[in-house]
Amino acid sequence: MDFVRTPDERFANLPGYAFAPHYVDIDGLRMHYVDEGPRDGEIVLMLHGEPSWCYLYRKMIPIIAAAGLRAVAPDLIGFGRSDKPTSQDDYSYAAHVGWMTAFVEKLDLRGVTLVCQDWGGLVGLRVAAEHPERFARIVAANTFLPTGDAPAGEAFLRWQEFSQKAPSLPIGNIVKGGCKSDVPADVVAAYDAPFPDETYKAGARKFPLLVPTRPDDPASAANRSAWEVLRAWQKPFLCAFSDGDAITRGGDRGFQEAVPGTKGQPHTTIKGGGHFLQEDKGEELAAVVVGFIAHQS
Repeated sequence: MDFVRTPDERFANLPGYAFAPHYVDIDGLRMHYVDEGPRDGEIVLMLHGEPSWCYLYRKMIPIIAAAGLRAVAPDLIGFGRSDKPTSQDDYSYAAHVGWMTAFVEKLDLRGVTLVCQDWGGLVGLRVAAEHPERFARIVAANTFLPTGDAPAGEAFLRWQEFSQKAPSLPIGNIVKGGCKSDVPADVVAAYDAPFPDETYKAGARKFPLLVPTRPDDPASAANRSAWEVLRAWQKPFLCAFSDGDAITRGGDRGFQEAVPGTKGQPHTTIKGGGHFLQEDKGEELAAVVVGFIAHQS
């Protein structure tokens, strides 16, 4: 498998981001993660989505660590400081689930609180459903777990088309466009940092095509199986969606209707947040996560 590795200097002096890098080998690929807070603290595993990287969690990591929790935020393969296979054919839904499963197993993460947004949920919810013994609770934020049995929304279809037709995928501006707050130019540049040119963007290009949009999608059967687990999931499951995301709006109701563990939980709607609510309202979302864990302890 051919891959590229973003030069370290691209990550120097990024605004609000001074975390030490950590790496683990996954099937010959180097996977990067941030690991802050006490090693013996309860683990909060924060998974980003498309087309961001763990920089998205920079406002949340210090708050979670200061609460005595271990904040772990990996970069998915193809993103951030993780290695980036250069062929779109190397990326599949199953591959991403496999890479993240290997990450959880190699670090031997247990008693995990999963915090997942966008593709962080499409990957993370699969990993949790397939390895429930490693997870204590889930926080779902602006995410979903599609099987292709329901039609895709118009907003997602427009994004999918744009992602394939744009001659250059403007990563930082895509994140900015998914926010309700003003994103400064240096922060936009930080989201661009992992991607010096189009060679580094195969994973970001492929992700929109991997979302199941028809019942016979290659990932549909596995996602249906994951839903069977979630429909019996008794562990605490919290929805913390924002009020300004056209893509996942209403998805929190679907989780609350289907997942037993959502019953009696302090679900919240975060006001003034767009799709990337960690960027818009990261401190608020971090407080929700910390409070949720404290309430269960």
